[in-house]
Amino acid sequence: MLKIKKKKEKLSFTRKTKKAGSQAESEKDVSPLKDAADGKAPGAGPGPRTTSHRLHGFHDSVYLLASVIFQNNHQEKPPAQRMVNYGKVRGHPLPQVKDKETKRSAFELAFSALKYQELLEGTMIDSCIHLSRPVPDDQMSLVAVMLFDFQDRKFLPRKRQWEEEIVQEVRAVEKYLLRSKIKLAAAMARYRVKNDLLYIENILPETVKKKQERSINLPLYAWVNTQKTSFNEVQNVLSNAGFSQVKSVELLEGPSFCYDPHCGDTLVFPAQPKAQLYCTKLLSDHKLIIQDKSCSLGPSAACSLLPEEGDILMVGCFSGLTVSHTASLIAQKHRATSNSQPVVYVCVSNCTHAQREELQLTVSTMGCKNVKLMQEDFQSLDSGDKCLQKVRVILLIPRCSMSAVNNPVEFILEENEDINLLQDLSRGSISKIKLESLVEQQRKDIDHALKFPMVSAIVYSTCSSYPEENVDVVTRALQQAKACSDQKGDSKQVNFRPSPSPFNTSDHGEVAEETEPFFSLEPSEFSSGCFLAVLEPEPVIQEEPQEVIARANAKGILDRIGSNHLTGNRHTRRMRKTAHVRSCSEPHLSLSMQSKSQQTKGSSTALLSGDQDLVHLQASKRKPKGQSLQALRTTMSRSFSYSTTTTLDAACSPATTTAPILRPRRSQQEVVKRVVLVLPTITIPNPFPFLQKRELSPSRNYNKLKDICSK
Repeated sequence: MLKIKKKKEKLSFTRKTKKAGSQAESEKDVSPLKDAADGKAPGAGPGPRTTSHRLHGFHDSVYLLASVIFQNNHQEKPPAQRMVNYGKVRGHPLPQVKDKETKRSAFELAFSALKYQELLEGTMIDSCIHLSRPVPDDQMSLVAVMLFDFQDRKFLPRKRQWEEEIVQEVRAVEKYLLRSKIKLAAAMARYRVKNDLLYIENILPETVKKKQERSINLPLYAWVNTQKTSFNEVQNVLSNAGFSQVKSVELLEGPSFCYDPHCGDTLVFPAQPKAQLYCTKLLSDHKLIIQDKSCSLGPSAACSLLPEEGDILMVGCFSGLTVSHTASLIAQKHRATSNSQPVVYVCVSNCTHAQREELQLTVSTMGCKNVKLMQEDFQSLDSGDKCLQKVRVILLIPRCSMSAVNNPVEFILEENEDINLLQDLSRGSISKIKLESLVEQQRKDIDHALKFPMVSAIVYSTCSSYPEENVDVVTRALQQAKACSDQKGDSKQVNFRPSPSPFNTSDHGEVAEETEPFFSLEPSEFSSGCFLAVLEPEPVIQEEPQEVIARANAKGILDRIGSNHLTGNRHTRRMRKTAHVRSCSEPHLSLSMQSKSQQTKGSSTALLSGDQDLVHLQASKRKPKGQSLQALRTTMSRSFSYSTTTTLDAACSPATTTAPILRPRRSQQEVVKRVVLVLPTITIPNPFPFLQKRELSPSRNYNKLKDICSK
């Protein structure tokens, strides 16, 4: 019996040793050296997660916040296809988290669970974990986010090496997952074999997969805060820290940096030496601000278009970093030219109270004193407001789909963007309903911005790759504003047009060929995408009065005022051109014009200046019977014109041959004939019957009427 007990104890010890050894080997598989050698371990989750997170997991508060985000944004299937029920309540308020790192980790975990929702639900259905009574429906979102983190850690338990606040819901779900880890691992393996997934990333759409790969090694863009430092100081600090300057983004490797080709105050760093950059204290002292490049293009363009005396109005959705960048740029630009700094007016009507306080705190921390927040809605503002009299540039950064952003989670956290877009971004395409809602608000903002006549430039910037939010919105707004201006005929209405972008170089430092009036930056491994449009007023062209009248008559506005004058001169110019095709000199042309002006006068002028013999001959002719005085005046005027032209042509040089004179056609003369009127006998009734009746003679009445007509 003792021998049997000893053998059992020895066998159990051997099993424990083998189990501990296999567990140690599994922990070695997830080491950073193993990941670097294999490049991509099977089942490894996306994103740049640190080694401690992969080995030890997250705090309970991270799982709780991630479950709420997943619950509000998960894809809800039709009831007939719904196998996993997450409860009926959506739109839960997010728990308040002050630590930024905790908030970022929760958003990344929730976004990863949204991307792999099909994989997680397939695993839960195959393992029948969704049918278990210990987990209610309203906690299935917590199961989803913890299951993703569980498989990312190779189904190993958390190793908590910190003190934290215990959340009982999280601990209960964690215990249940640990008890079912064998069923979960087997179910996930069957799902991957069934769908032929060598890596779980293969289940993602191609667009989402590309963005996920780019976000890992995306360069860091940081602009210099000139309110606290200068370019020379930043460059000296970086040189002392071991950073070397290179010419382009492609040459970035190790501790190095280069200047961005579009934004002159922005430096570009590789993603790896981020910890070494933090050691320089440039980031902690707010002298160097890390921000996505797509957020810096709009302020840079607006600053370059701002005149010496003018303010900027910012409208849309942006963070305090974007406002501080704009204020820093214009302060640096006008510091040498004038003592007074331009003001940056910011519309914050669409921000919550917490977002306004955060924006004000960020601006104060950056040292910007030329920023003023406006509580009024942008649609209620007009050019008559006193505070906007010096506004010369409007910077529109509307809320967009963020479809051109490589790392949407980081962008949402830094720029106060819409959290509800996480579901669409996890699928790689935005729904039609949300896109139409975004486009409608963008149209309202740009339509209202075009109503400010004193503005010299409007900058419209988005981080979207959809034409509906970019080119289509701008083109439609310009066409609608021009049509409205032409219809109203308001001379004070200013028409805007697209202007070339202030960025003349490409992303790689080459000179860009401007084929379109808009600037577009495609998402790549070097930066996220961006669209930018600059709208400037059209120059006013002064038209001649004749052109204005002709254009108005063509449209029928002036009821053809002045058309008779233009028609009469047409015949005169044709006669003058035909009669003097080969004229001898300029004086001959002036004399001909003078004779033509005399022709328009009456017959009395012809008697004083014309050929007397011809006039007397014309006057001595007996007036035809029935000829009117107007026909006589026309005949005399034509005779005088002929004599005057003949005299002027005779004064030319004999060496010059003149073209034959084309006489105008004579108007057709009509002979007035006599009309014989035969009237009937008129009988006047006798009012006095007792008197003798008198009958008027018809011949006598006819003779009287004849005398009247002859006169």
